[in-house]
Amino acid sequence: MPPTADLIVENASILTIDPDTPRAQAIAIKGDQIIAIADRDSVRDYKGPDTRVIDAQGGSVLPGFIEAHMHLFGGAAELDNLHLAGVHGFDALRDAIQGFAAKRPDARLLIGAGVDYAILPEPVTRHHLDRIIPDRPFAMSASDHHTMWANTKALEEAGLLHGRQVGPGNEIVMGADGLAAGELREGEAFGPILDHFGANRTRLGLEGAEPDPYPSAAELAADRDLMHRGLQWCAKHGITSIQNMDGNLYQLELLAGLEKEGRLLCRTKIPFHFKNFMKLEMLEKASRMAASYNSEFLSSGLVKVFYDGVLDSWTAVMVDDYADRPGWRGEPLFSPEHFAEVAVEADRRGLQIAVHSIGDGAVRAVLDGYQAALGKNGKRDSRHRIEHIEVTTPSDVPRFAELGVLASMQPAHPPGALNFPLEPTLSRIGREKWPLSYAWRTLKNAGARVVFASDWPVSPVDPILSIQAAVMRKPWAEGMPDQSFSLQEAIEGYTVEGAYAEFMEHRKGRLKIGYLADIVVLSADIEATAPEELHTVRPVTTICGGKVTYQA
Repeated sequence: MPPTADLIVENASILTIDPDTPRAQAIAIKGDQIIAIADRDSVRDYKGPDTRVIDAQGGSVLPGFIEAHMHLFGGAAELDNLHLAGVHGFDALRDAIQGFAAKRPDARLLIGAGVDYAILPEPVTRHHLDRIIPDRPFAMSASDHHTMWANTKALEEAGLLHGRQVGPGNEIVMGADGLAAGELREGEAFGPILDHFGANRTRLGLEGAEPDPYPSAAELAADRDLMHRGLQWCAKHGITSIQNMDGNLYQLELLAGLEKEGRLLCRTKIPFHFKNFMKLEMLEKASRMAASYNSEFLSSGLVKVFYDGVLDSWTAVMVDDYADRPGWRGEPLFSPEHFAEVAVEADRRGLQIAVHSIGDGAVRAVLDGYQAALGKNGKRDSRHRIEHIEVTTPSDVPRFAELGVLASMQPAHPPGALNFPLEPTLSRIGREKWPLSYAWRTLKNAGARVVFASDWPVSPVDPILSIQAAVMRKPWAEGMPDQSFSLQEAIEGYTVEGAYAEFMEHRKGRLKIGYLADIVVLSADIEATAPEELHTVRPVTTICGGKVTYQA
């Protein structure tokens, strides 16, 4: 007699991502594992009197989505912010801000998010914001979270109105009057505003810092609830695993608390964030985090680094001058030599490394650093990663496969693909470099492992929107290479490639007997849905470790 299943999903169009058994109609789960996957009649043999049966009604069933690059704590916090994506023009901005402010009379700092760099026809200044909201501190961040704009009240109270010394790659833009103009580029420039108003705990993982003073019991409980809300949002979108891209010990402690309470809804990996001002000895903390947290539900073992900024604020590091700013190539957050030292030491400790590298100059420097680690420490299965790779060069494309470096990319990020407009990004890059911008197909064809993610809250967390963006992507001009993915490739980018990125391809990312029961049931057959209609397909049930974490 076969064992009795706890849960069966039947009447499904199952896409297993397992080449041995690519398709099935039903799946049986016992505990946290898959015990059968076959046709409907065969799987019914596993049904007992207490087995829960979910009828997929012909909808697709996929491995649970693995979100390989996101910011859980900050994304959860932003669910309550003013969302300005798609808002354009002064009147629309004014109406949105004033309406938001009226509903939050007691907020110390009003925060907007998702701002398009071209929200106004001219560069945004504090004077624009003062005309909208002069008497309460207000700040709003670009979609990419690398630029913030603040009104005079916020700048004054945070001590930034007269400028301040900031490190390489950061800038408080100053006006002709000798005062801050209101535009703050990168975290050191806008961090003081968030610090001053107590809005920074969710961002500490980006700064490599821990809360000081340590939160009170009430603050801890509130932060745990906030994390739980973020996990619920992920589960609602079919996500069963998260590779977070900012991290500290505090986030691990919050998630461990949720796990104890039975509220850790997604498997989560949290990195140690290494900053350019740290000594190499700080990597000992990363090793301790890796040793302390290494379960299938909560783990560390990853070192996250920022090498550069973003294209739209000219803070990404380029090999050549920006097309629209001659004489400027961006300023790296690390020198190539310094980054190589960090890479060698982290690699020596057996840690995986993931580096935010957007410009082709940053991508090259990080590949050089990984090459240095290989030369110094010898070859191992390191699976180091480069995050974003928005521009690269012909000579660096083959190095990904040669060095075994993962290309971690975001289908929502190319201008025009989802929520980002064509300008100013295309003009920053310049037509000459368009063929190797956001070049997923080129990298994949050259043998690189390409893993997909959203970078939430930079882009919507919804994997199906990203899958649609990958499938629907069109070249920006005639004669440019087609970088789109097939539906199968895009789904693999969110499943088996994500599992590979965290050394877990033997346990998840496919639907297979003995694998973890991480599954998403969709509202329709995704393969029978027209590409332009993919966004209408919705997760109706998410199962992580055999437990239902979301039910529509």
